[in-house]
Amino acid sequence: MSPPTLSQNVLPRVTTPCIGVCSTALGDSVCRGCKRFSHEVIDWISYTEDQKRVIDRRLDDFLAQVVKNKLQVVDAGLLEWQLQAQQIRYKPHKCPEIWAFALLKAGAAQISDPADFGLAIDAQYRDVPLPQLRDMIDREFYILSEAHYERYMKVVV
Repeated sequence: MSPPTLSQNVLPRVTTPCIGVCSTALGDSVCRGCKRFSHEVIDWISYTEDQKRVIDRRLDDFLAQVVKNKLQVVDAGLLEWQLQAQQIRYKPHKCPEIWAFALLKAGAAQISDPADFGLAIDAQYRDVPLPQLRDMIDREFYILSEAHYERYMKVVV
């Protein structure tokens, strides 16, 4: 009997969301790089796959929410094809909004027409340069993570 494959609903291992820009060492409660809470950064290697998956899902949900507030993925197949053609690292098992952010992180300044990548920018952001839009998304992602930490994790003495 062969081992199960992804198509049989076995999820891939959760890799660290660390992007090498950790601000928790500087005293931040939420990392400005990966948006995890400081205790999650510290304890990551001791977490089970299920615990890591919960954190990963929260981060994905927050990022997808912020992305959806700025743009729509109108053609996920085209976006995925472009990511592959441009050799941009992305995680196929994640939602297309996460792919869109991977695209913006990798090359926002090189994109002249988002429609060529299956994206439609919301009307209020169409005049915003894509590198600036990428930075807005990243900042709002951080703010959302920080608000979640303040509301649900912070211990008030």
